[in-house]
Amino acid sequence: MTFQPVIPLAGLAGWNFLQETYDSQLDTFSKSPQIDRDIDYFKEKFAQPLAVEDFLSDPRLRRISLTAFGLSGEEWKTGYIRNVLDEVQDPESTFLQRLNNPQYTNFAESLEPANGQINLLSSEIDTIASRYLAESFELAVGNQNDDMRLALNYRDGISDVVTEESTDEAVLFKLLGSEPIRAVLNTALGIPADLGQLDIDRQAEYLEDRLKSQFGISSVQDLKSPEVVDQVLRRFQILAGIDQNFAANSSASTALVLLGNAAAGFGAVASQNLFLSSF
Repeated sequence: MTFQPVIPLAGLAGWNFLQETYDSQLDTFSKSPQIDRDIDYFKEKFAQPLAVEDFLSDPRLRRISLTAFGLSGEEWKTGYIRNVLDEVQDPESTFLQRLNNPQYTNFAESLEPANGQINLLSSEIDTIASRYLAESFELAVGNQNDDMRLALNYRDGISDVVTEESTDEAVLFKLLGSEPIRAVLNTALGIPADLGQLDIDRQAEYLEDRLKSQFGISSVQDLKSPEVVDQVLRRFQILAGIDQNFAANSSASTALVLLGNAAAGFGAVASQNLFLSSF
């Protein structure tokens, strides 16, 4: 039986609890039979060079590998994965740059196939296996509280997006291209959903201005510093909690109005149906 993470509280208090107990909970989770078997399977398959075609024809191996890079649920896109692995072998290709998806870029560059073969060092195999464990734990956390999953993803993934060799402009585009990281920043900065309708350059400019004004940073490179990561996630959890409370209060207000309608002769059955439809 797979261990289920313990998150007794929502919001900032729950996030603090999860951080304090993260190592012990992850260790317990790592002993879950399914996780243990998956990691053994992954290490066995990559213990020797593996043909890209063999990788693509193995759904279990695809699932484990893609999950390790935050791409759980993408394993069925065999043709797309083939294209990504083909393109990363071509030094002239700009496909991954144009794709603007940090998770797929990390996946392709980590497997780094050459001449149709994937040949991983033992240290690389261990690193990907550890990533699979952490990502699987995040997914399990998400089953309890999705805001906690997003926060863990941001904490562990921001350094993969904000890299020293990237310009500030490139980092901004990667932030916009990573759905989980963008979700955290949208909430933490109060960015309206319709911003996504703007031209990508204007989105990047707006995001940079909000980051600098809210967190007092001089460059988006500062986002990977532990202090700024903590600021972002604290603000995210507080504002996410407010949004949840607002939604709950709105539902409660709707209930009171409907009950009032029933008392005024609106009809008990009709009121009940309308009440249930609001959830």
